[in-house]
Amino acid sequence: MSDNPDFLYDFVIRHSWHRISRMYNTKAADYEMTMSIGFLLMNVDKEGTPSTALGPKMGMEPTSLSRTLKSMEDKGLIIRKEDAIDKRKVLVFLTPEGVEKRKLVRDFVVGFNDKIFAKIPATKMKAFYEVAFKVDALIEEELKNKIENK
Repeated sequence: MSDNPDFLYDFVIRHSWHRISRMYNTKAADYEMTMSIGFLLMNVDKEGTPSTALGPKMGMEPTSLSRTLKSMEDKGLIIRKEDAIDKRKVLVFLTPEGVEKRKLVRDFVVGFNDKIFAKIPATKMKAFYEVAFKVDALIEEELKNKIENK
């Protein structure tokens, strides 16, 4: 193992994610959106999604999520409604404009994924996902151990 950042998996992931993020944000800006807005659009169900479920799903902190949802509401992409059964729960729904923007986001994200799959053999993609899921599980274990050892 080397101390060279080019060979540390965290550096490679961060570098790739930074470039992907820039690409998505550049494309999203063409439609007066951000990458965060785009990914939230992709994660809202037709039946409505509890706002509390979106944060963990997106890996967003509550304050950042609230700010982004407020921005989306101001842009007319979502509406928030109280749950008919549990009044404590707030559900997020896409507006017709939100549905249209979601289609744009989906087309771009799926298109980028198709380009990746066209350039990288399925066996390597399978290995990539296996490694990514194992790294994620290891991180989860590390976090759990840290909480238990406090």
